[in-house]
Amino acid sequence: MTWKNTQNHYGSLSIKMHWLMMVLMIFVFASIESRVFFEKGTDLRDLFKMWYFMLGLLVFILVCARLYLRSVQVIPQIIPPLSALQARGAHMAHLLLYIFMIVMPIFGWFVLSAKGKVIPFFGLELPALIAYDKGFGKVLEGWHKEIGSWGYYLIAFHAVAALVHHYIQKDDTLTRMLPVKRKH
Repeated sequence: MTWKNTQNHYGSLSIKMHWLMMVLMIFVFASIESRVFFEKGTDLRDLFKMWYFMLGLLVFILVCARLYLRSVQVIPQIIPPLSALQARGAHMAHLLLYIFMIVMPIFGWFVLSAKGKVIPFFGLELPALIAYDKGFGKVLEGWHKEIGSWGYYLIAFHAVAALVHHYIQKDDTLTRMLPVKRKH
C-alpha cells in the first residue's frame, strides 16, 4: 500500500493518522473522565488533568497535519457513490468533527490562560493566550464542557455511520480506512 491516497483508497499515512487520532481521542476523554475517581487537589488527579491538557494539544497539532494532508491529496471516492443528500451529510459531519478537534484544544488553552494556570506540553510551558480573568475562565470552562459533551455524540455518530455504511449500505466507506491489506 502506498503512503499517498488514490482515487479508490486512502494511503497508509492517512489511515495511520486517522486511527492515531482515534486512540488519542480515547486517551483524552479517558484522562478527563478518570479524574473524578480522585480527590480534588491530589497529585493523581492533577496528573490526569495534565495529561488531558497535553493530549488535547497533541490532537490539535495532529488535526492540523491531517487537514494539510487532506488539502494536498485526493479524497478517495466511495463505491458505490453516496446520494447527494448523504454526501452533504457526510461532508457536514466531517466538517463538524474537524471543527470540534480544533476548537476544543484552543478553548482548553483559553480556559487555562484565563484561570492563570500553567499550560503544560510535554516539558514545555506554553504562553497564555489571554489575560487572567477568573470569571471569564469559568464561562469558557462551561463552554468547553458543553462542547465536549456534544463531541461524544458527534464521535459516536461518526462511528455508527461507518458501521451503517459497511453493514447496511454495503459500500466501502469503512474498508477504505481500515489498516489492513485489501484485495485489488
